[in-house]
Amino acid sequence: MAPIQRDLIVRHLGLCPYAETVSSMQRFTASRTAATPDEIWILEHHPVFTQGRAANPNHVLAPGGIPVVSSDRGGNVTYHAPGQITAYLLIDLKRRKIGVRALVEQMENALIRTLDHWQVAAQTQIGAPGVYVDGAKIASLGLRVRRGCCYHGLSLNIDMDLSVWLRINPCGLDVAMTQLRDLVEFEFNQTQVVEVLLEHLCAGLGYTGRSDA
Repeated sequence: MAPIQRDLIVRHLGLCPYAETVSSMQRFTASRTAATPDEIWILEHHPVFTQGRAANPNHVLAPGGIPVVSSDRGGNVTYHAPGQITAYLLIDLKRRKIGVRALVEQMENALIRTLDHWQVAAQTQIGAPGVYVDGAKIASLGLRVRRGCCYHGLSLNIDMDLSVWLRINPCGLDVAMTQLRDLVEFEFNQTQVVEVLLEHLCAGLGYTGRSDA
């Protein structure tokens, strides 16, 4: 039997509704085979609060007109909106021989290295997945694993209305939120950030070939 080709497809999907995207990830994961290439979906969501499986409904403080949607990912409540990069990692963990904890570490490392590219010093915090700058959270993580394959992923705040985060207790951590736009003084664009993030994700996860769709 020929060895499995460990390649990667990156899909740039633009602005997507949250619930429909989750359904698409579930269908992809349920139907994939041992030969299905891994994928990373890069996108933004319409404004939405999402509650993970560990969510406490009391952490949604004042949603106003923004929908609150239950999600099958891990974690608590978070916020998605344009101006935030979301990367969904649809990975066969068994094939890549990587556990969930190691995957989370690689995701956090990729985010830290991406921010370092723009001279922003970021860190992780024990017991609080995600990436932080001077104690404020700039990136959130959440995953779901089925049949040895994962989906969902990470979100990185780039240039959004941070005041909306005050309508929730982000991730149940009572933490302030920040974004890249407020941390750098020079011009950049979101496409550049996506490319740097993808480079670090691919390097950390050991992908040697990638095709973009």
